[in-house]
Amino acid sequence: MFDLDKWQEILGTMSRNKLRTGLTAFGVFWGIFMLVLLLGAGKGMENGIWKEFGAGAQNSLLVYGGKTSMPWQGLKPGREIKFTNADLEAVRQRVTGLEMLAMRNRLSGEYTIMRGTKNGSFQVFGANGEFFRINGEQLQAGRMLSPLDVAERRKVMIIGERVRKVLFKPEENPIGQYVQVKGVHFQIVGVFTTNQNQGRNEERAYVPFSTFQSAFNQYNQVQLLALTTTPGTPVAQLESQVRQLLAGRHKFNPADKQAIGLENNEEEVARFEGLFNGIRLFVSIIGVLTLIAGVVGVSNIMLIIVQERTREIGVRKAIGATPWSIVNMVVQESIVITGLSGYLGLLAGVALLDGLRYAIEKSGAELPYFTRPEVNVGVAVGATLLLVVAGAFAGFVPALKAANIKPIDALRAE
Repeated sequence: MFDLDKWQEILGTMSRNKLRTGLTAFGVFWGIFMLVLLLGAGKGMENGIWKEFGAGAQNSLLVYGGKTSMPWQGLKPGREIKFTNADLEAVRQRVTGLEMLAMRNRLSGEYTIMRGTKNGSFQVFGANGEFFRINGEQLQAGRMLSPLDVAERRKVMIIGERVRKVLFKPEENPIGQYVQVKGVHFQIVGVFTTNQNQGRNEERAYVPFSTFQSAFNQYNQVQLLALTTTPGTPVAQLESQVRQLLAGRHKFNPADKQAIGLENNEEEVARFEGLFNGIRLFVSIIGVLTLIAGVVGVSNIMLIIVQERTREIGVRKAIGATPWSIVNMVVQESIVITGLSGYLGLLAGVALLDGLRYAIEKSGAELPYFTRPEVNVGVAVGATLLLVVAGAFAGFVPALKAANIKPIDALRAE
């Protein structure tokens, strides 16, 4: 039942010692405020790193050629390993646990893409449709490259959003228009978007892999293989098979790490997950320690308050107040200080994160590895409940001391 007199008494005690109460409350406020900010900043970093991964497959393996660093079967080190179409087919037929296989070639440097009087220097690649499913580019208009485009060596192209902005006016539809690269004309069939590399991967154009090989004199060359595993198959298993297969085909030591490059995206994801867990643990420890410091301050203040009100407590007990009523009075005052100041700290932290997120989105700024700082609702509610419990605990020891005061000793106190 709501007891108005008791609440007036609590508020009266707090108002008589404004400075002391304010400094104590600020310690708790600062603890929860910093906890929310640190958790929000950690989440912003996590969001930023996952944004760099984009929508790409997390169970993928990228394979590219390198140079041998070890002699093998009479062959000297320093040989350059270059993949061919036959390697592509060998991987497709002999590697088990393979779900998707894609390939990609790139023109060395940046090439001018011309469209009428407009032009721009962009990277030009050859790929198949599976590559985009693995790499994570998202279709914005038109269509992606199809198997028929590759099979029939069609001269079609999909471009990134930034390429579209350079070559076309905002109101123009690029689908069906023609552009020229190194004297070869391509019809645009799609526009894609991606968050990878801070959006700079949108400064790319892709044509069918077979068309790329024939149009730009890269016959029988494969620069990059991209693979994904079937559900339940670890990428490391694919990695081992691919290394053994290509080592046999190109005659290099399977232990030679420099002969070919293997980027296991599954391992990268696991490393980042470990990093995020470490950040969360560190932030939580720092925030909780700061919060504990504030709660200890509350406990000390309550001890002082009990000492100052010794005579009052003695009078209460002399006229029949029970030990529980004394404990309840002190604990409630402690909960009010910690609960109210902590809740205000929680609101201030969430408001600051919302303001920061709004400012970043409104300005269009692209901070490296940082985006959308936010706090999980469950964490916010948990922090509030933790404050209530901490407030009760902070006042419990002083309350027990107050409850054990003998009326006769309390009335004699100065």
